[in-house]
Amino acid sequence: MKYARFTLSLIAAGLLAACSSAPTTEGQGAAVEDRSGATGSGVDANRVVAVNADAKYGVANHPELTDPKNILSKRSVLFDYNSFVIKNEYRALVESHAKFLVAHPKMKMLIQGNTDERGSREYNLALGQKRADAVKKALSLLGVSEAQLESVSLGEEKPSCSDASETCWSANRRGDMLYSGEF
Repeated sequence: MKYARFTLSLIAAGLLAACSSAPTTEGQGAAVEDRSGATGSGVDANRVVAVNADAKYGVANHPELTDPKNILSKRSVLFDYNSFVIKNEYRALVESHAKFLVAHPKMKMLIQGNTDERGSREYNLALGQKRADAVKKALSLLGVSEAQLESVSLGEEKPSCSDASETCWSANRRGDMLYSGEF
């Protein structure tokens, strides 16, 4: 029994020693490709260009999304207390965003579900997800591609109002629709 423990200890120590790595000294190891541009490749290593793949599909190229006179500038669907049912008063808003997304299949939308601070953190995250999913499902039923939509719950983490009043709580019970370039 003593020898078995001793043998297992030696094996374990040997495995640990085999897994360790020794520090390397400079000059050892694999060669590194020179990409400094000094070889006449014509590439300027000091010039960095930022590229945004969704830039041409973002909000900046669609002024109707930010025009306060256009329904598309409104991006929040408000919900009743402990509910994730979209109210009739927001039907036209959701339909307008659905028509826009169908007409612009390269645009993407992130729907953020929010709650007021009442309730546990877990409950609020679940309710926020149900609210975001309700808006996503409504848009999908109106013809928007699933690939254009993503839903996420923020729970109570992003309040639009911080007062402890019913007016403020009702403003925090919402689903926010954000387009490419806004998230």
